[in-house]
Parts: sequence; structure tokens; C-alpha cells
Amino acid sequence: MKLETTVASLRSSRAFRWTLGVGVGVIVALGLVLIFLLTQATGNRELYERNYAILFTLNIGVAALLLLVIGWITLRLLLRLRQRKFGSRLLVKLAAIFALVGLFPGVTIYVVSYQFVSRSIESWFDVKVEGALAAGLNLGRVTLDTLAADLGNRTRQAATQLSQSPDASPSLVLERLRDQLAAKDVVLWSASGQLLASAGQSRFLMQPERPTPQQLRSARSKRVMSQIEGLDDAVLSMDIVPPPRKARIKAIALVSDTNFDLTSADRFLQITEDLPPELVANAIAVQEANREYQERALARDGLRKMYIGTLTLSLFLAVFGAVLLAVLLGSQLARPLLLLAEGVRQVAQGDLRPKAVLSSNDELGGLTRSFAVMTQQLADARSAVQQSMLQVDGARANLQTILDNLTTGVLVLDIYGHIRSSNPGAARVLQAPLVDYQSKLLSDVPGLEVFGKAVQAQFEAYLAENAAHGLEHWQQTFELHGGFAGADDAAVSLIARGAKMPGTEECLLVFDDVSAMVSAQRADAWSEVARRLAHEIKNPLTPIQLSAERLEMKLANKLQPPEQALLTKSVKTIVDQVDAMKRLVNDFRDYARLPAAELMPIDLNALVAEVMQLYDHGAAIPIQVELDPSVPLIRGDAQQLRQVMHNLLQNAQDAQEGQPVTRPAQVTLMTKYSSASNRVRLLVRDNGAGFPDNILKRAFEPYVTTKAKGTGLGLAVVKKIADEHGARIDISNRVADGLVQGAQVSLSFQIVA
Repeated sequence: MKLETTVASLRSSRAFRWTLGVGVGVIVALGLVLIFLLTQATGNRELYERNYAILFTLNIGVAALLLLVIGWITLRLLLRLRQRKFGSRLLVKLAAIFALVGLFPGVTIYVVSYQFVSRSIESWFDVKVEGALAAGLNLGRVTLDTLAADLGNRTRQAATQLSQSPDASPSLVLERLRDQLAAKDVVLWSASGQLLASAGQSRFLMQPERPTPQQLRSARSKRVMSQIEGLDDAVLSMDIVPPPRKARIKAIALVSDTNFDLTSADRFLQITEDLPPELVANAIAVQEANREYQERALARDGLRKMYIGTLTLSLFLAVFGAVLLAVLLGSQLARPLLLLAEGVRQVAQGDLRPKAVLSSNDELGGLTRSFAVMTQQLADARSAVQQSMLQVDGARANLQTILDNLTTGVLVLDIYGHIRSSNPGAARVLQAPLVDYQSKLLSDVPGLEVFGKAVQAQFEAYLAENAAHGLEHWQQTFELHGGFAGADDAAVSLIARGAKMPGTEECLLVFDDVSAMVSAQRADAWSEVARRLAHEIKNPLTPIQLSAERLEMKLANKLQPPEQALLTKSVKTIVDQVDAMKRLVNDFRDYARLPAAELMPIDLNALVAEVMQLYDHGAAIPIQVELDPSVPLIRGDAQQLRQVMHNLLQNAQDAQEGQPVTRPAQVTLMTKYSSASNRVRLLVRDNGAGFPDNILKRAFEPYVTTKAKGTGLGLAVVKKIADEHGARIDISNRVADGLVQGAQVSLSFQIVA
């Protein structure tokens, strides 16, 4: 799941970078186009002035868009830095370095360019330049005025010459005048503006251009009038090829009548001459230069602001583009490093899943691929190690399972006797919570002081002899009295074996509880003894009894009364002793021939209630019954369990016969269920004097008893029946305030599964 998330993140990041790259490319291309347009526009003033607002707006828009993109990227970097995301500092550092590399040269160029533009514009409007333009303009005007005056004088002379020629041939006179003056056109007009005669181009025009009434009046009053025409049209039509009309000088003079005829009308002679093209061009150039100079002089501040604004916008576009390119380049350079760093961090955390690689063919892409291969090799190696560890863990688990299910106790001790580890079998055999005493001395466990010291002594002797003779192990039999913290006084027979573990400073102790085996061996031995006694003793008892009774029958009537009484008494003694011997032999026979138990589910509480019905009346010592209602069914033989209860109750009552009245005689019969051990206990307690120490250790052996008339087989039979039921039997004295308060016998049964 996490790998899919990482791949999706990489894909989304790649799509984001592609989209961002395309957007930035479009913005940069648009900026370059605008810079090119600005450069071209500055070479064409009219185009620049006409499109300045559009270019300025577009530049501001592109600069604002670039600024927004840079601000957004900067905000993302700051957020990554605040969130302490891995690699954010490296990204910020690279972006800052590239941005400074692009910013400082741009600012330097801008400062130099600003000074250059400001001073260049000021140099354009020098006083000498303005004087030269004014002088050239005046020179052109004087030249044109001189040409116009000269043409006017010649026209007046021609009018005088025309007035002296006959009226019959004005056209010939006009042709002659045109040739003399080298004029373009010569026209004779009436006072009303009617064409009288012409020479030159006017002859080919349907309607030649007439002089205005104002021009005629000026010529009449001044005798001659001259003016320059077409110069303004030539200035306006410089870009039109061909121009609509050439610049020319027109002169109109009054033709005086020499006949002094008052009825004759005035005539006007018009001579037109073209201006030299070079003169017109120079005049127009000087005039245009002066006009443009004056316009720019009036707009000097605006021009400076325009050029500086263009320079500033170009700087913004260049700097913003450089910063954006710096951020993108920093991100491109940092991305492989961040990918590697993230992979190293994941590997350090134990994540060896396949790592993302770059598709580029440069060294960084190769490095990411090498790192991915190394990670895969580490993953394979770890998988192999984990497989081996699983096998080791499986073997260890199997070994632990074997140890946990061993009835044999296993302890690992250091050379000083401290417990390092133990299996549940050791706790069961020693009847002590060894887990709670980890790292402590075995002799510090309550109830195991003697055993722990004896084991440590055996190990010390073994280690000393092992160094000298190379012994493999030691073996010893121990007998424990009293369980954990003195809770159980039953004797436990152990056979223990110890050895030093190779390559360590630890020792292995293995021991088995052979109490059941010892008890079974003793029971078998006593059964064999009882069988032989029953066979060897019972056979001669009957002849002895019959012989004694026959002697009494034969001799009773033949003896005197004193001898007869002695005989009767002696025979009675023999018969009584023979009966006692028969009962003893029968008890031994019953012990030896105790039948195998037929186990079946039994309600122990119901069985106790059934047995107690026999003790409700006539019991010399009261019996108190305490039954646990939660006792489940157990597996047992009802007949044999009744015999167990009878034997235990009889022993408890016999132990309190003749007891002082200071301590009331009482027997307690109890049942208890333990959910922790899942077993049911049957307990019989008395308030007697308890068992002597020598009897307590051998209480379950046949013919061991404290009663004068007892056979010592009661507890032995109980022990044998308990073994048949798989029950654990414990016998102990009840001690309170350092004094023995009575004896207790308990049997622990397994419940029905």
C-alpha cells in the first residue's frame, strides 16, 4: 500500500513539474517576444509611441504573472521548511544561490544602463545642436526667399517686355520668354482670371490652375507678387511615391498697357519655376529635424520615463525569469539528491522496498539506479537472513516446546549459581515460581535453600575436577522436604545431573522427580513382602489354632480346676493371637491384591455426603464437612475413594483419642476447586498432636504407624489408591504460632475434561 502511494506521489509530482515547466516556458517565451518588440519599437519612434501603452500593459502583466509564480513557489518552499520536510533546506539553499547568481548581474546591468540612458537623453538636447538646427532652418528660408524675389524681378521685366510686344502674337512672346527664363510654365491671365495665352505645361491642361483673386490684387498693388508653393505638400508627402506636386516658385506681375487706352483691361503674367530637388530635400530635412527636435525637447521627461520604464520592465522580465529558472534548476538538481536522501532515510528505518529511480541518462540518474539496485540486494539479503532467522526461530520454538512439555526440570545457572532460565517442568518439580527469581541465586528461593547450596557445591567440585580430569557431568540424588515457602512438607526425591555448557560461563542442571518411581518401587516391594507373609504365615496358623482347641477338648476334663483354668486361659490366648495374626495377614493380602481402579466421572461432593451418612450417629469425635459447590466432576473409582475417606477419617479420629480437653477434638473434611491448576482437592484435618518428624517422612510406607494396635497399612493403601487415580497426595502438620495444631492429608484429583 505504501509503495503504491509513493508511485502515485511520484506520478503526480512528475505531472505537476511537466505542467509547471510548460507554463513557465510559455511565460518566458512571451517575455522574450515582448522584449524583442520593445527593442524594435525603440528604433521606430512613432511605432513606439503609438504602441507604448499596449507594450507597457503586456509587460506589466507578464511581470506580475512571473511574480505570482515565483511567490507561489517561494511559499511552497517556506511551507516545506516550516513543516520540516526532508530536503526543504537544500531546495531553499539551491534556489537562493541560483537566484542571487541571476539577480546581481541583472541589477548591475540595470544600474549601468539607467545611467547611460539618462545621460544619453540629456546629450540629445545640447545648445549647439539646437543652434545649428535654427541656423540651418534660417538659411533655408533666406535661400528660398532669395529665389522667390529673383523670380519676381525677372517676371516683372518679362511683363514690361510683354507690354511692348504687339497684341497679335502673345503666344510667341510667351514661348520666347519661357526659353529666356528657363521657366517651367508661362501663362498670361486677364484681370477676371481668364486664360489669354500660355507656354509650357499649361497648354496641355484642360483647366489650368488659376490665380486667386487675392494673388491678383496683390500683383496689381505691388506690380509683382512671388511665392513658393508645394513645399508643405512635399513635407507631408515624403512617404508617398511619387509626390502629388513638386515644390515650385510662382511669380505674378502686372502687364502695363503702353497705349494709354482707358478702355483696355489689365493683364497678368504668371511664371512658374520648379525648385531644385536637392534644395527642397535639404530644406525639408532641416525643417523636419527642427520640428522633431522641438517636439522631443518638449517631451524630454516623458521620453526619459518611457525609456527607463522600458528598461525597468525588461529588467523585471529578465530577473523574474532568472529567479524562476533558478528555482526550477534548483529543484531539478535537488530532486535526485532528495530522492537518494529519502531512500537512505527509508533504508536506515529498515524499509527496503523498491526505490524510485530517475529516467535521465546523466550521472545522478545512474546514481539513483545504482542505489535502487543496492537496496534490492539488501532486501534480498535481508530476506535470506529473515528466512534463516525463521528457521532458527522455528528450531528454537520447537526446542522451547520440547522443554516446556518435558516433565524433566531444566535449569541454566551461571558458575555462581544465579538462575538464567528455566522451563515449566522445573517449576512443577521444585514447586516454586522460578520465573520470579530470575537472575537470583537458586539457594535464595524459599524452600530450596538446602537444595541450592548442595547443587552449587556439586558444580564447584565438578568445575574443579573438570579442569583437572575433563569430567563430562556429575549426577546426584537429592531429597527435598517442604515446597515453596514451606507450603508443602511432602518429601520429593530428585535425581539431578549437571554439566558446563560449552563456550559459555553457564551450567546446565537437569533433574527428575523420582518420588513416584521410588514410591512405586517401595509399594511393589511391600506388596511382595505382604504376599509372601500371607503365604508363609497364614498356612501354619490354622493347624496351630486347631491343635490348641483339640488339646483343650482332650485335657479339660482330666485336669484339676486350677490346671483346667490355666489350660483354658492359655488356649484362649493362642486362639486370640492366631486371629490377630490372621487379620494382619488378611490386611497384607488385601494390600497386595488391591484391584485396579475403574475410573469414571464422579461427583466428589455427593460421594462425601454419602460417606458421611455412616458417621452421622455414634461418632465419638465430631466431623465438620465443608464442601465447595463449584467442584466439577472428577475421574475416580467410587469404592476405592470410599475406602480412602474411611481410612483418613478413622486415622484422624484415632489421632485424637485421649487428647486433653484444653484442645477440643474435631475432624474437618473439605473439598476445594482451584481454577488456576484445574484440580480438585480432598482434605482431612484433625486437631491432634500431628506426626512426628520420623513418621512424617515415611508415613506412606507399610507398617509405619503411631498407634499401638495399628498395622500401618491405612495410609499405604490410601497412597496406592491415589497413585491408581493419578492423584497427588500430601501429608503435613498444621503449625500456628510455632506450635503443631494438628495434621492434614490432602489428595489432588484431575477433573473430567
